[in-house]
Amino acid sequence: MNRHLAKALTFFLPDKEILSHEPLGDGNVNDTWLIKAHPREAFVLQRLNPHVFRHPEIVQNNLFKVCCHLEEALANNHTNFIPLRLLTNPQGQRSYIADDNACWRLLSYIGNSRTINCVRNPDEARETGRTLGFFHTLLSSLDSSSLADPLPGFHCTPLYLDTYDRIAAHPEQPESEDCLLFIQGRRHKISLLENARKQGILRQQVIHSDPKIANFLFAGNSNNVISLIDLDTVKPGLLLHDIGDWLRSCCNPSGEDIQDQKNDTITFNPLLFSAALSGYLENGCSLLTPADGELLIDSVWLISFELGLRFYSDYINGNQYFKVSSPRHNLFRARRQFALVQSIEEQYSVLKKTCSTLLAACWAT
Repeated sequence: MNRHLAKALTFFLPDKEILSHEPLGDGNVNDTWLIKAHPREAFVLQRLNPHVFRHPEIVQNNLFKVCCHLEEALANNHTNFIPLRLLTNPQGQRSYIADDNACWRLLSYIGNSRTINCVRNPDEARETGRTLGFFHTLLSSLDSSSLADPLPGFHCTPLYLDTYDRIAAHPEQPESEDCLLFIQGRRHKISLLENARKQGILRQQVIHSDPKIANFLFAGNSNNVISLIDLDTVKPGLLLHDIGDWLRSCCNPSGEDIQDQKNDTITFNPLLFSAALSGYLENGCSLLTPADGELLIDSVWLISFELGLRFYSDYINGNQYFKVSSPRHNLFRARRQFALVQSIEEQYSVLKKTCSTLLAACWAT
């Protein structure tokens, strides 16, 4: 056990007999452990990445407010959704700041659960949609002005392009002309959500900001989703940022990080898309405006492109943001996202028609 982990355990659980600690999940940014204590207690201990979350107090305050709001909203709601809880030490403190300036926190552990890295069938896709729609509905009554922005510029694609342009002028890894050309050919479209946001025509509220499939917690013995985890990035934002990010992850059955597959196997699956959006509309239909519907497919395209751009920028900048297992790991991830973008482009008219049909049926009821 490293000394920072040991000190964090002493801070949060000074009176507990720790039986075991083991890494939990495969997140790209933070470090997470499952802590088991005597008798039959389990907790999640997490170290926030100080290079990513430079103001952990904002992350913690947002998380506390969202967790409290979800718990209150669910108090009289008969559902299988289990909200996360931000725990404290015996003195009521929610954060431990280590001598390397990293912030540690303790969360509730939701047992008999599992995560998946890619959706395998329409039933799973529909269930994630129902959950995200329910999550958004619960958060729609939370005053978004009560939360601060933990990552200013997150999901602002023009800012990511500006960063890329600065880095690409002097790249540490100059190969991969295919990515350079791919970005160049699409840079004229990257402001579509920002322009709509500035016009005030899209729905804004508190959002998750990172609802990829790995952040949906499934029940251990069924296809029911019982929670949404990794709430570091909750913030005021566009619903389409969440919907676009969720759908680009949900509808890619090959996954974004499976390194033994070729990029030509990547496809945006229209059957998963139809099931997923149908599920979302069961709970979140009333949240969407006609402008949201008009730009929904574009948001999936844009967030897919944005993530590829971020992966590629990190690659040519020496892999400073995302965790990697090899120097070319982020290049591999970028190419997979760009392959997904191309698949969306090839099916754009079909996806647009499916989206319009589902929204029309939803709004008519």
